Order: sequence, then structure tokens, then C-alpha cells
Amino acid sequence: MKRLILEMGTGTDLYGGDYTKAACRAVRDAIGHSSLSLFRSCGYNHRDMVVRVTIGVQDPESVDIQRVAESLPRGNPEVTVVHGGLNIEDDAQDTPTVIASAAVEAFLDVDGETWAISGSADG
Repeated sequence: MKRLILEMGTGTDLYGGDYTKAACRAVRDAIGHSSLSLFRSCGYNHRDMVVRVTIGVQDPESVDIQRVAESLPRGNPEVTVVHGGLNIEDDAQDTPTVIASAAVEAFLDVDGETWAISGSADG
């Protein structure tokens, strides 16, 4: 498997302290920067793509991994949640603003020997 795409995103839940909501928003932010025209152009199927998502939040156990996986429109998701992100405490509301970060990587089983960026080959 070769990583073909890496996108990053940030998501927040301003008032509810919902880590899953912030994580899903971070994924949506990341994939909103991508257009996967490679698949159509080269005749690959989106179902063959593995999508590895890494979410960083202050309370990783509070993220519903299944909901994050379901937020991806294509590919076979693999979601990992790690300690990261940021909480901003709001004493007036007694709930944190949750800031999640996401890295979304797309992998495809391609032959690396046949793929080269123009001008990068020896010679």
C-alpha cells in the first residue's frame, strides 16, 4: 500500500464538550480540501482505498470511533484516537470548548515501480 493523500483538519465543539462531534468536524475539514480525481482518471475504485484517520483530542476515550468512521464518504476507514488537540475551559458555561485535530491518509495498493513524478526518474 502506498500513501497517496495526506490531509489535515481541525474541528471544534464550542459549547457541548462533545469530542466525537469535534472529531467528525476535523475529518470533514480535512477531506474538504481533497478531490480524489486520481481514482476516476486512473480507473481505480474508491472501495479499494484504505483511509487511515488519526484524531487528536484531550480525552481520546470519549470519541465514538464508529461515528468518525461513518463520517468518511469513501474507502475503508481505520480510525485511531490519540491524546492531542486542545480544551479551552469556559468557566461561565462550565464546559470546555473542544478542539480536535485530524490527519486523514489515503492508501492504495499500487505498484511503486510504475509510478513516478515527471522528471523525478534517473536519467
